[in-house]
Amino acid sequence: MLRASRLPLGTYPTPVEVGPMGISIKRDDLTSDLYGGNKVRKLELLLAAAREAGKTRLLTVGAVGSHQVVACAVYGAREGFRVDAVLVPQPASPHAELNLRVALAHGLRATACPAWSLAPPYIASRWGGDAYFVPLGGSNALGSLGFIDAAEELAAQVRAGQLPEPEVVVVALGSGGTAAGLAVGFEQAGLRTRVLGVVVAPPTPVVRHLARRLAQKTAALAGLPVAVGVRAAKRIDVEGQWMGRGYGHATEAGAAATEVARQAGLTLDPTYTAKAFAAALGRARTAKPGEILYWHTLSTAPLERLLREGHAPAEGATDALPRGLASLLKR
Repeated sequence: MLRASRLPLGTYPTPVEVGPMGISIKRDDLTSDLYGGNKVRKLELLLAAAREAGKTRLLTVGAVGSHQVVACAVYGAREGFRVDAVLVPQPASPHAELNLRVALAHGLRATACPAWSLAPPYIASRWGGDAYFVPLGGSNALGSLGFIDAAEELAAQVRAGQLPEPEVVVVALGSGGTAAGLAVGFEQAGLRTRVLGVVVAPPTPVVRHLARRLAQKTAALAGLPVAVGVRAAKRIDVEGQWMGRGYGHATEAGAAATEVARQAGLTLDPTYTAKAFAAALGRARTAKPGEILYWHTLSTAPLERLLREGHAPAEGATDALPRGLASLLKR
């Protein structure tokens, strides 16, 4: 199996614990004390590739409150990269605005794009020989390799008796890299575990197709037989009924799940993890304890601390946001 270069950013293994209704929880919010969540495992591979290619600038794309953009800004700055991002609109929320401010405070150079459909030419306008492109969510085959290792990490915890082998792992499904890598990793590790991706933006059939195709590409990049990729792709199920009005829009089920999680000491966000945890709770009502594992992908490192620790005198980091960026937060 391919062992790609990595730039160490996280601390592993992340712990597992028992949550409400007997749900197992994989605490990938704790991948790093600086900024955790699922982006860390992907960026370890992507930043290593950027450095090996001699690039000095990262170029990425995402919603204006994107966790991926925050992670790129924070880790890119720490590792000596300049970071550019093409940002598109999303519904306004305090969390999205704080994410934007943190990214700006860490030197992000942001270009406001009025719609997803216009993102490609905006990205092209920021391209250059010094740039390494980090895809949406860090979710290409290279980034997804990080979650093959994450699946093996979980398999080792199962073998060590830290938790029962899950029937299904529930994870938020946006760009698909986490689900794809886990599915390949579970197949490679010989677990029976399936992956349930909780879709956060339509259209669900397209998201399902892309996630399964990414699993096959990830397996191929890892040097695994074609049959492994095919079987891994079939492990990915998706549910679209938890997304509500779509990306960035809170839901009643997500709000209820957030309160359940808060009482258990877990922090959720309305865009991704609240919807995924709501789906996990729904599944747990008819499952035995330990059959459901919720993979927690949101960093719970304090964003306010990151805002204070930002070194760049970026316009909008602590004062009024630049008008073009503020307009992307749709109220």
